[in-house]
Amino acid sequence: MFGTEDILLIVIVALFLFGPNKLPEMARSLGKATGEFKKAQIQTESELKQMVKPLDNKDEKIHNIAVEMGLDVQNKSDEQLIEEIRLKIRSKEVSKMQTNDKAI
Repeated sequence: MFGTEDILLIVIVALFLFGPNKLPEMARSLGKATGEFKKAQIQTESELKQMVKPLDNKDEKIHNIAVEMGLDVQNKSDEQLIEEIRLKIRSKEVSKMQTNDKAI
């Protein structure tokens, strides 16, 4: 990335611009800011993982319900499985209503 000569040049220019008294203070501030940024990044990644975990659990539940209902789950998205589950429930409701109508 940067060579030794490049870094040395940057340090010399910073010394001229800010002086030897301000440079350590600025380095400390930069270090603290970098630490805070990394902490926020780790916290955000952790929160995202926690948000994804329930989705995985939800996907698994949809898959299990489809299998219990006797639906083919191979190569189907969750949306397709949900639609097939709805169709199967509706068809059972219609057949149940027809059976009730015949009984009356």
